Amino acid sequence: MDFETGRDHRFRLRPEERLAREQGTVVKDWGGRLPIALVYPNSYYLGMSNLGIHALYRFLNNSEDIVAERVFWEPIRQDPSTSLRTGQSRPDRRDKRLGPLSVESQRPLPDFAVLAFSISYELDYFNIAPIFKSGGIPVFAAERDERHPLIIAGGPCVTANPAPLSPFFDCLCIGEAEPILPKLLPALSGGIGGPRDDLLKSLAGVPGIYVPQYAAPVQRQWTKNLDEFPVTSAVLTPDTELGDMYLMEVERGCHWRCQFCLVGTAFSPMRCRSLGKLLEMAKEGLKYRKRLGLVGPAVSDHLQLEELLVSLREMGAQFAVSSLRVSSLSDKTLEEIVRGGAETITIAPEAGSQRLREAIRKGICEEDILGAMAKIADLSVKQVKLYFMIGLPSETDDDIEEIINLTLKCKEIFEQRRSGTRLTLNIAPFVPKAGTSFQRFPAAQAKTLDERMARLKDRLMPEGIKLKMESPLWSEVQAVLSRGGSSVAKVLADIEKPSLSAWRRAVAKHGLDVDFYAHQEWGLEQKVPWEMVELR
Repeated sequence: MDFETGRDHRFRLRPEERLAREQGTVVKDWGGRLPIALVYPNSYYLGMSNLGIHALYRFLNNSEDIVAERVFWEPIRQDPSTSLRTGQSRPDRRDKRLGPLSVESQRPLPDFAVLAFSISYELDYFNIAPIFKSGGIPVFAAERDERHPLIIAGGPCVTANPAPLSPFFDCLCIGEAEPILPKLLPALSGGIGGPRDDLLKSLAGVPGIYVPQYAAPVQRQWTKNLDEFPVTSAVLTPDTELGDMYLMEVERGCHWRCQFCLVGTAFSPMRCRSLGKLLEMAKEGLKYRKRLGLVGPAVSDHLQLEELLVSLREMGAQFAVSSLRVSSLSDKTLEEIVRGGAETITIAPEAGSQRLREAIRKGICEEDILGAMAKIADLSVKQVKLYFMIGLPSETDDDIEEIINLTLKCKEIFEQRRSGTRLTLNIAPFVPKAGTSFQRFPAAQAKTLDERMARLKDRLMPEGIKLKMESPLWSEVQAVLSRGGSSVAKVLADIEKPSLSAWRRAVAKHGLDVDFYAHQEWGLEQKVPWEMVELR
């Protein structure tokens, strides 16, 4: 999501202070209940703006027989508070020997029967082994037994390709949580405490569960009716990236199926919540926040979006929309978004030339983009962000020139209409994603990407256009994690703190072929590491 929050809450609070600032926290007695740690392998600040964490937290704690507590991964440092008399630090349970502790009861990971990881981004893979090590848990599943928690993972990148993480986890969830959990939880409750092999055999029979030890094909699971599972903020806190909002999922999936995008396969088909259910969710959210975050990969394609926005404004709500597609952006919809308090509009042309937009099946043309810019200029929006990818299959220098030309045309529209709108470009290298139509294509070499980024900077920054660019070298790492096999796990296990130098040392030590996973085109005869997953 690309909502503007206006401030950064990246400060650290003591656990009891952080907990006191939350609304909606569920604290249960552990007696007679299955304790599950819901682990997000990144900071509290980022994780508490992830709707998947909220959905899982609510779903699990709605079960009387389960206690679910959240765990995040943050650098552990000594509490700076000291006694003026003794100069000694006050005791702090964030002891390095304990590893990460749960938010609700400050318990270490080994206290839980199940660790359920929710993983949204490949680069968070680097935090998994350190989490295990800091908690005194063997990194590899083959080294664990009944004395250790059962460890599960799920999330979009896990659904697409579980192979790089498969040596770490006892089982992995392929697909959406709503149809998987009702069958998974009884299997866990009935098997925890018994022989680990018996439990794994039982879990292997649950639809959507991949148990690497048995390596059977697994079919992606998805829920048909989103109205049956409201997904909104479950815990409200100011200490997060989107802390001023109540988040609510408007739709899931995308029917455009751009060639490079995982959403069109891992979350297909596109499903929308009904207007009535959305207004019901909004009414509840307005009890806690004046501003609503409307979440989904294709929110502007909701057939009743205009009616929804009008109704929300009449309810007194302000709102921000996580994604807009220019071809579905009516004048009225855009006007309502701005009247709802949006100061930034984000649009993703992805490519500068019409040839390349057609090659990636983006489904929009330059007329759509410039038409949207004219509408935005008339409404005096403060900022427009344009998202482009470079290094796409078949891209040439001419396509980079077209990004420049298109951007300057957008700037000219804002200048002619004296809108005062700032223009920002976000540039990301193409990363081949498992499960997409471009999964067999290579990522461009870093040298090529650097040259094209330099060309964009040289031409656009003197025009007063701000550019934010992702690192080509880290994108190469991401490509390896996206298309990698189980051998990647040994590399990840050897890295204590993520850095390019640590990555290179571990790659060299284990002989991982980075060029093969990141930069080679794979023919149809090449088996992919994720062949056990049936996405469609």
